Amino acid sequence: MKSVLSVLLFAVLLFSCEDTNKTEAEIAKINIDIEVERFDKYFSETNINELPKLKKAYPFMFSEKYKDSFWIAKVSDTLQQLLFKEVVTTFNAFEDTEEDIESLFNHLKFYFPEFNPPRVITATNDVDYRFKTIVTDTIAIIALDNYLGPNHEFYSNIPRYVTSNFERNQIVVDLASEYAKKYIHQAQNKTLLDEMIYFGKQLYFKDIVVPFKGEEKRIGYSKEQLDWAKSNESDIWRYFVENELLFSTDSKLPGRFINPAPFTKFYLEGIDADSPGRLGQFIGWQMVRAYMDQNEVSLKRMLITSPEEIFNNTKYKPKK
Repeated sequence: MKSVLSVLLFAVLLFSCEDTNKTEAEIAKINIDIEVERFDKYFSETNINELPKLKKAYPFMFSEKYKDSFWIAKVSDTLQQLLFKEVVTTFNAFEDTEEDIESLFNHLKFYFPEFNPPRVITATNDVDYRFKTIVTDTIAIIALDNYLGPNHEFYSNIPRYVTSNFERNQIVVDLASEYAKKYIHQAQNKTLLDEMIYFGKQLYFKDIVVPFKGEEKRIGYSKEQLDWAKSNESDIWRYFVENELLFSTDSKLPGRFINPAPFTKFYLEGIDADSPGRLGQFIGWQMVRAYMDQNEVSLKRMLITSPEEIFNNTKYKPKK
């Protein structure tokens, strides 16, 4: 009996891989071609004579409340010049990242035919990591000074759990996260389950549109952190259920289980210190994956499905 089940499982996996390969081949045929606009370079090299031309080409990059003298002073500032130099040195070549972005856009076009590739523009933003990437219907802005490497001296005053993803490989993942926010439609989050499913949708979205990045990159964990989460998945789920947290509206819960943090706050000695942060997101991810495996639902449809419907139609039970 075991041998028969093994053969059946192998057959299912084989057909699944074949379907995935066919889909990826179709996606590759879309072949979107972009040319990243290096505004960061253009701005760092501008002067009082060239500034009007740059402002005309990129009016949305210049606030009207500042005079030209402000922008010229910024270009000339010693710290800004150091920032420009580090960015240009790190991102002298951009072809590999450009290819990643093109692949992301191919996937978006396949699953969302109405998607039109935006202008992709690189800039600096004084390491304001709240806005590493910004996307609209027509432009996508990447602040490169947030991707110089986790241990860069510019980040010495930022917590390590925040800077751990300040690297080149994370650019396309962060872009995918911003696009996920545009496509997810969900009522205001009230319960912990709402928060878990919302981020589970984001992470599943990244499974689909950036499959060429590893799982750990998609969630922003190290390999060790992801392994810890997988190994303890059953215990994490049991903790949520036994403590009746899923439908709780306690405002402190997102800070413990959802928001970026050095570790997840179970308040259990010997566990908290070993755990990665955001484990509520991780469990939400597994719940959405289970829902999509068990229901014939399109990606578009899932992104607008309520957390309650996903929860009620998912037989999610982590392996012990």
